[in-house]
Amino acid sequence: MPNTSDSRKLTDRIAQAVQDLPDLDDPRFALSFDRFADRRVVMLGEASHGTEEFYRARAAITRHLVEHHSYTIVAVEADWPDAAKVDRYVRHAKYPGDREPPFQRFPTWMWRNTEIRALIEWLRAHNAGIYTKDTRAGFYGLDIYNMSASIGAVLEYLDRIDPEASQVARERYGCLTPWRARPESYGRTALARGYAQCEEAVVQQCQELLRKRLEYEQNDDDAFLDAAQNARLIASAEGYYRIMYYGGAESWNLRDRHMFQTLQNLMDAKGPQAKAIVWAHNSHVGDARYTEMGKSRDEVNIGQLARQQFGEDVALIGFGTHTGTVAASHDWDADVEVTEVNPSLPGSYERLCHDTDKERFLLDLSTLGEDFRNRLNEPKLQRFIGVIYRPDTERWSHYAQVQLAKQFDAYVWLDKTRAVTPLGPEHHEGMPETYPSVSDDQPRASVVPVLSETHSGRRRLIEDLKATPCSAKCCSRPDVPFPSPRRPRVDHPSTVPVSSTSSA
Repeated sequence: MPNTSDSRKLTDRIAQAVQDLPDLDDPRFALSFDRFADRRVVMLGEASHGTEEFYRARAAITRHLVEHHSYTIVAVEADWPDAAKVDRYVRHAKYPGDREPPFQRFPTWMWRNTEIRALIEWLRAHNAGIYTKDTRAGFYGLDIYNMSASIGAVLEYLDRIDPEASQVARERYGCLTPWRARPESYGRTALARGYAQCEEAVVQQCQELLRKRLEYEQNDDDAFLDAAQNARLIASAEGYYRIMYYGGAESWNLRDRHMFQTLQNLMDAKGPQAKAIVWAHNSHVGDARYTEMGKSRDEVNIGQLARQQFGEDVALIGFGTHTGTVAASHDWDADVEVTEVNPSLPGSYERLCHDTDKERFLLDLSTLGEDFRNRLNEPKLQRFIGVIYRPDTERWSHYAQVQLAKQFDAYVWLDKTRAVTPLGPEHHEGMPETYPSVSDDQPRASVVPVLSETHSGRRRLIEDLKATPCSAKCCSRPDVPFPSPRRPRVDHPSTVPVSSTSSA
């Protein structure tokens, strides 16, 4: 049990050191992050993939950095091909590729939600006033290996060939850090005869899927990858997909190294003055060397790699919450549900922050004295909720030891939070066709109203968009309304399977 008196003292020190933050819609909120505006890279984390306030806070910071501090790269933990469609939309660029709507595979709510939609429209409106395309702010996906679609291909194949192996795969893809709590699960997967027999066919299918998704890049003047890079990507994909198929730390490391390489390539393409904002889960942003990930499992992440590459020119900013609701699933590829988030555990960093009795604050860890930093580098629990949340097994499936003051440069606390609102009917097999409609060179001015800085203003924007006909030439139907926001159904499960930390 944690020492109550010692925890109280540490909580009091935190309360004295933090900067209280105003409401997320108050312009002063984003101004609080000007201290990081001289960094080439600002990484914004999140403690879950389904919390509205994490999206709202990061969107406010992003808008401010783009508008006032010349950041032109918004790079997110999403598949490259899907984000590329959004990028062409926000930069008013030609899009010669396929017009399949983006972000249709699980977990759709991560990027098809009201907060991202509002940010996308803001970026498009911001870029409309910038004549030179190269200086417009872009929206990029770091998962260039087409991660979600590849997992979907694996599951679809196994559903047809070996349903038992498919169930094993779903359980494995629900893991943030595979095999940590239940290493016997790895042996069961690796030794399953049906699973091993499917390997070759699945790897070939994933490679072919990636090849097709990248074909359009070769003839696209705005493409980030040229034909030679595409060829190298295809050549290296086999090894990645084989490792992804079985999971484990090596799969995690390959993915994060590749996401970081994508970020580096983007910044190289934009030039030496390029500045980037990265959106990713805390498990990717917080320096892995100072977490259980790195210490116990030799895992790396983009936060660690960025520090090693950019030094003090990168800011790693984590986010946390005590309780509320979250949009998440109980298994990979299952429907999204709104679930109550358990109050944070005693002795965790989250409980220390909650016990300050502050609603919102920023803790700048880089400015603390040595003694205080040492206290915040004592290993304590931190919660990680990805696209999977299993509250009944939370202590073992969603908490890990970290050293907070070394993990992040700053920590944003939002005490009570709520689930993000998906766009339209939230079903992972398909979504409405307008997200966003792929644009030609002509600005779609009628769908870019001025975005108010208030949350009610964003709600009004959504209502305005719903009532606005689509005028883009490429729309398959001329009057498709903007999909109405709906909250996923509420469910409080009483029985959930035991697994390791949920996917990020």
